[in-house]
Amino acid sequence: MAVKVEPARQDPIAQLLAGYRTSDTIPDELLGSDRAIRPVWRAYLEALAAMQPQELAERIARGDQYLRDAGVFYRQYGRDQAIERDWPLSHVPVLIDEREWTALEAGLVQRADLLELLVADLYGENRLVRDGHLPPAIVAGNQEWLRPLVGVVPRSGHFLHYLAFDLGRGPDGEWWVLGDRTQAPSGAGFALENRIATARVYSDLYGRANVHRLAGFFRTFRDTLQDLRENDDSPIGILTPGQHNDTYFEHAYIARYLGLMLLEGEDLTVRDGELMVRTIAGLKPVSVLWRRLDAAWADPLELNEGSRLGTPGLLGAVRAGNVTLVNALGSGVVEARAFLAFMPRICRALLGEPLKLANVATWWCGQSAERDYVKANAARMTIGKAFSTRLLFDLDDVSAIGGAFTREMRETVEAWIDHGAGQLVGQEAVTLSTTPALVDGRLAPRPMSLRVFLARTRDGWKVMPGGFARIGRTAASAALALQEGGTAADVWIVSDKPVPSDTMHAANDKAFARQQPGELPSRAADNLFWLGRYVERTENLVRVLRAYHVRLAESSTAETPLLKLCAAHLEGLGVTRADEMPSALGATITSAARSAGHVRDRFSSDGWMALADLAKTVRAMQDTVEPGDDMSRAMSILLRKLSGFSGLVHENMYHFAGWRFLTIGRSLERSLSMANLLAVLADEEAPDGSLDMAVEIGDSVMSHRRRYAVATNRATVVDLLALDSLNPRSVVYQFGEIAGHLDYLPGQDPHQPLTPLRRALLKLRTGLELQLPETLGTAELEALGADIAALSDAFSAKYMR
Repeated sequence: MAVKVEPARQDPIAQLLAGYRTSDTIPDELLGSDRAIRPVWRAYLEALAAMQPQELAERIARGDQYLRDAGVFYRQYGRDQAIERDWPLSHVPVLIDEREWTALEAGLVQRADLLELLVADLYGENRLVRDGHLPPAIVAGNQEWLRPLVGVVPRSGHFLHYLAFDLGRGPDGEWWVLGDRTQAPSGAGFALENRIATARVYSDLYGRANVHRLAGFFRTFRDTLQDLRENDDSPIGILTPGQHNDTYFEHAYIARYLGLMLLEGEDLTVRDGELMVRTIAGLKPVSVLWRRLDAAWADPLELNEGSRLGTPGLLGAVRAGNVTLVNALGSGVVEARAFLAFMPRICRALLGEPLKLANVATWWCGQSAERDYVKANAARMTIGKAFSTRLLFDLDDVSAIGGAFTREMRETVEAWIDHGAGQLVGQEAVTLSTTPALVDGRLAPRPMSLRVFLARTRDGWKVMPGGFARIGRTAASAALALQEGGTAADVWIVSDKPVPSDTMHAANDKAFARQQPGELPSRAADNLFWLGRYVERTENLVRVLRAYHVRLAESSTAETPLLKLCAAHLEGLGVTRADEMPSALGATITSAARSAGHVRDRFSSDGWMALADLAKTVRAMQDTVEPGDDMSRAMSILLRKLSGFSGLVHENMYHFAGWRFLTIGRSLERSLSMANLLAVLADEEAPDGSLDMAVEIGDSVMSHRRRYAVATNRATVVDLLALDSLNPRSVVYQFGEIAGHLDYLPGQDPHQPLTPLRRALLKLRTGLELQLPETLGTAELEALGADIAALSDAFSAKYMR
């Protein structure tokens, strides 16, 4: 039904809600059972109604721009490929009164305690099965029940440290649990980004709305993780499946937000029962690992042997009590929806009290009583009949019952499902409550479910005061998932009194201590190193292309000796046709983005967006830029964007080991590119104009004019671009840069004998410094390029093995 307002009493809120049609049988978050506006929404609606359409559009654009700038995305999987999509924010938050939330918290904490006891029993005494509270098939037939871990008690004493629950408000107006998330719950990072973006949309309202903050939840959980460490120096890792996972952005975001080490399975190894991380300083023990990888993939030795995401021997380290996993391997067993049918009786058996927070009604189709219920309900089904709730079947489970589910009954259920009755969830399909969403500038009700998070802390379970809501795309949509067109909304827990402005900073009750930068995993070092190389390779290619097309614009033909020589050099760089926008340019930028994607937790959002903008610009130019002057101007645009990226990364990035690897990669690539360029353009047989082109590509035209009182000749060009230690474009300058960074890397003690890597660099640098322009001929420059490539290999072997 629509909100009814008498014409004489029209006000801005009434106009805003004009046409807000809800069902008499479905609860709404905005309107109470009496169809009056809930008090918690009043201030928000007043602020929203006071906004002009243009102002509201600008506010929404501000929030969306933040999400784009922060690089927030989700990965949408299609039939043939996965695509990164912008985060689909619903711009109207879900508002819940603090008093209602407090009551909900009590039920969530009870359920968290219950799940802990349940998992402990399934891997311990198994009394629930023995005493008949659970059918054996629910456990033994569950792929997430890991037999190798039966009898293994976690080092921390707890199986569960971090949980999520999916909630929905049912037709009776009460909150129901739709599902338990114990395996590797996702979404907390997205909840944070939803909060930041929504707060930017309603910056003035949010500041005075008494909305509970989220930072305290994460701070106390971080403190708990630190308490779980074996010693204060042991790093805490987040185990991720990698950048192709649909929630990888969140993994990287949380790692950066909490200051944790983001790890993939290949970063870890097990030695003598101890879990170790491969770092540039060698193997380091890891005693706490927040697992965002499903258990089946965690250890190919004892679990899924086809996994390439896990770490061989991880279960051995768990058994030895040398690592705490959050959550414990095997805890995903209780995510099976069949458990929901038994939660009321399990609660009485383990806690001696009824459930405070009800499940959505669920039936176990493997027992005689439930089989009779299934038969009776299936016989009564009528296609197209409207139910406030509908019984849905997991047909694979039902078919396993055997003769109890007849062919006719199965056909009836299949036809009912084909008719669009809902999703197969093995439980009642609850018609969820609705919440306001902005549709064409007006509020419209949309179905909603809520995901909330709990973390075990020093003082027991702590509930995040909020979470995020999934919002249906249409009023009749049962598909709330982002993959199916749903959106996500922030959740405001609103108090009637001021709330503390919580932050991630701990209380100032400890002496100041500057933390040492964390260990750098070898894989992260490798990706940062190659990120530097790929970006520099892109810049070199752009500079050569610009020089080529400037001269092409001045000439009537590409067949001049200089252009033919430059085209041959470009072919060596992967450019098959110098007169068109080369695919090699896009390929190097794609490679840079791929390397950056592996280290999103160590890479600034500004740097990432600058790289994404660069790739977008190249794609836009691909089919529009013409050879000659047009191409040269396009390359100048790319150079400015590359300079912006380099400035963001090299000036703003903290100068720890990761920055040094990125910079060393850039210096190695620049020295290699310059040596190869000089071997071509400073050759004795090179055509006229080659030396001027070399100085131009080396961005040293003004330096040459100031440094030498003569026109370019081979001696001045080789001296400036290869031997001048003051020129940041010269080869010898890059050697100095590399040497300076090596001093700060592990294993380079100046008081110890030189390492093989340091000896190789010293030999290369000294040999070049002893050269004169007349002795550094083409053959020597080609050999220099080969030596630089060998130095890169030696560097990788030392730190990225």
